[in-house]
Amino acid sequence: MITKALLEDIPALTTLINSAYRGETSKKGWTTEAHLLEGKRTTEEELTEIILDTKNTFLKFTANEKIIGSVLLVEKEHQLYLGMLTVSPELQNGGIGKKMLAEAENQAKALGLSSIIMTVVSVRSELIAWYKRHGYAETGQREPFPSSDIHINISDSPLEFVFLEKKI
Repeated sequence: MITKALLEDIPALTTLINSAYRGETSKKGWTTEAHLLEGKRTTEEELTEIILDTKNTFLKFTANEKIIGSVLLVEKEHQLYLGMLTVSPELQNGGIGKKMLAEAENQAKALGLSSIIMTVVSVRSELIAWYKRHGYAETGQREPFPSSDIHINISDSPLEFVFLEKKI
């Protein structure tokens, strides 16, 4: 079931998101960034700010009373920004990500927005290909990947974001 995340969901969401993107647990799934980045993907403080911001909608996918997926949706002018699409590493390739994308499209349509945009790390070719199979296309826009105390680049290549968009 997909519903709006609440403040009380933050500890579970933080654990889920970090386990899917970074560290050893993320290697159980195909969306890991552990070979590119060290540190955490997010913090409870960041998720609190996100959920409290009224421009944002943070959705959770719950099964058997456990959060197993999530996605951040941000209303930006005529577009919906999609970020932090997360599925528990043990459950990837089971259709949860596809259901989260479909719900994002429903949200965009309900808001009267014309497209969904997102950024993906450029060297994540398998992830970019997955989004393309779901109707997203590269816009040609790129921007440098931000460095911070949380996102520590361990890749041999410089990282940058590729922008993807789906017209709806």
